[in-house]
Amino acid sequence: MVQAYNFLASWQLFPEKCDYQQGMPPRSGNYRIESANQQQELSIQINWVTLDNEAFFSQYEVRPDGMLHPFSDKTLADSIRAEILNASTIDVQFLREDDIVLRVKKEIMPNGYLKISQESRDKDGNPFRNIDIYHKQMSVLPYASSVGSVMIKPTEEGVIRHKALQAMEEQTSMHLNQIREQIELLARQAQEIRKRKELSMIVYGAKLNFQPVIGHIYYLYEKKDDTFILSMVSPAEWGASAPFKQFIAAVRLLADHTWVEVTEQKNGDAGRTAV
Repeated sequence: MVQAYNFLASWQLFPEKCDYQQGMPPRSGNYRIESANQQQELSIQINWVTLDNEAFFSQYEVRPDGMLHPFSDKTLADSIRAEILNASTIDVQFLREDDIVLRVKKEIMPNGYLKISQESRDKDGNPFRNIDIYHKQMSVLPYASSVGSVMIKPTEEGVIRHKALQAMEEQTSMHLNQIREQIELLARQAQEIRKRKELSMIVYGAKLNFQPVIGHIYYLYEKKDDTFILSMVSPAEWGASAPFKQFIAAVRLLADHTWVEVTEQKNGDAGRTAV
């Protein structure tokens, strides 16, 4: 059972990564693999919730020795055979009268995900394959899982658990959204402060012939020698006679002695804009 070590975990379903040729992928799911009976068998437990919010549970045990063993659920199969092909692959076959009715291959992918491939035939005898992708859970939480398994039965406990988990997901998602909005707000504020600092460095490096007053608007120009100058005269007042290379921005001195770019309105007032 040493080769099965990588599989022993609780695995959380990626519904968006499922690939189903028959039926619809579940809304959420959990696939749990444990050792049982002095590590001679594997215990497989599957919980899942459908898109219609129906909770289901499936459980069976398998001895991965490559031999045929009787299977308890005769509605699905008479016998079961499992084999550990290598450290990353377990092949499980469900048989009825020596015919394989369901084949489930469990594979550990290079990225660490668990791939469950289920091959069977529909009621018309046409073959199909459904694929579920799981990631390993850091903690063991009975969540919801795959539809293509055995001993399927809805449980009241599963419904109650799902409703509680659904409420938990909604609450945590709400709190995470609030935190994300706060982070985005802080990021915008940090960006604004950074831009104010950059503008302030330019203004304080410019030539000043007067003492700026907090709250007043001034005009930053670039001179022909590529240096800067702060003026109380606007471009409109200078007209075509402005002795500068170009107008940079209208700026206002704030109480914290940083400078912010403003946009002057036609009525002479000024509105604040981001730099």
